[in-house]
Amino acid sequence: MAQQQSQPRSNAVNKIALASLSAMVAETTTFPIDITKTRLQLHGISLSTTRRVSAFQVAADIVRNEGVTGLHKGLSPALIRHIFYTPIRTVGYEQLRHAFLSDDSQPLSLPSKALIGGFSGVIAQVVASPADLVKVRMQADGQKVNPRYTTPLNALHKIINTEGFFGLWRGVFPNIQRAFLVNMGELACYDHAKTFIIHNKIANDNIYAHTLASMMSGLTATTISCPADVVKTRMMNQGISEEGKLKYRNSYDCVVKTVRFEGIRALWKGFFPTWARLGPWQFVFWVSYEKFRLIVGLPSF
Repeated sequence: MAQQQSQPRSNAVNKIALASLSAMVAETTTFPIDITKTRLQLHGISLSTTRRVSAFQVAADIVRNEGVTGLHKGLSPALIRHIFYTPIRTVGYEQLRHAFLSDDSQPLSLPSKALIGGFSGVIAQVVASPADLVKVRMQADGQKVNPRYTTPLNALHKIINTEGFFGLWRGVFPNIQRAFLVNMGELACYDHAKTFIIHNKIANDNIYAHTLASMMSGLTATTISCPADVVKTRMMNQGISEEGKLKYRNSYDCVVKTVRFEGIRALWKGFFPTWARLGPWQFVFWVSYEKFRLIVGLPSF
């Protein structure tokens, strides 16, 4: 009996460890695209010019002004974030999926999977939001002559001193909105697409099925979450001015001001670099995660 009880606990620990490892591999690989996306989304609010720039121009400016290492500015807090964020959402989704399966083994519908994925993402994002805040601030710092922060610990210390402990959760509500949408599209779409691919014999449960499913989930997640991602980035990057005021009062105010001054297309700023990152990120993560699970004897996701 004790051995039977320890087996699920051991499997859960393995899933958490493998999800963290796979996420860190994917994050390191695609981080240059992520920082390009973040700088592109901040373009227009941190610069005096409103000229349009491309993702390639932004990336070239980073390398020219900060060197190649500038493409990985903020990587440390990003990796720390994924120690918590990815295991909570992926393992949480899997546990909830099994909990809601009916007795007759009928598969869950796509809307049900979407709700489970969104809920798992919200819980994970609340836990990981401080690390996400530090990552965004440090990514944005590269544009400044005098950066605000030198290390992730320095950023945490300064944010708590100037904005209070709960300042670490600045932008948490647009972050939650984005996390709900991203995971609703990402987890549910990957799960549903992989099932469809295998069931219709397009591919077996192998790298081909994982690749196709990850591509579909990346496109879906990007399309529905990009506006929330823009709002999240801008809300998290803003600090308190010398007058003690914030540029944006809330998510709605950020959307209104963004559309008013930059047009509605600004809500999809960074769409292609976001998609270009999510596609490879999902491919590296899901292929790695599925392979690691196979190696340690765990069933497919």
